[in-house]
Amino acid sequence: MAKTSKISRTSETLVQNLTYEEAMTELEVIVESLEGEQNPLEDSMKLFERGQALVKYCGALLETAQLKVQKLVGETTSLFEEESE
Repeated sequence: MAKTSKISRTSETLVQNLTYEEAMTELEVIVESLEGEQNPLEDSMKLFERGQALVKYCGALLETAQLKVQKLVGETTSLFEEESE
């Protein structure tokens, strides 16, 4: 029952307003609920849809972070190359 109340509380929050960590935690709770509980079909579909939105959001955040890291590493590499010349 605690999982269900946690899901309903967090699922009211817009995905875009969550941090990466909050989104991943909610996604883990959703997966556990879908795997372990016998939910009515309508509830399962809502959980699945929310989970899909969370996966997409987390993927976008990770991609953004990866691009920032690549840019920083690229800038650092070019700084070292310029200094060594």
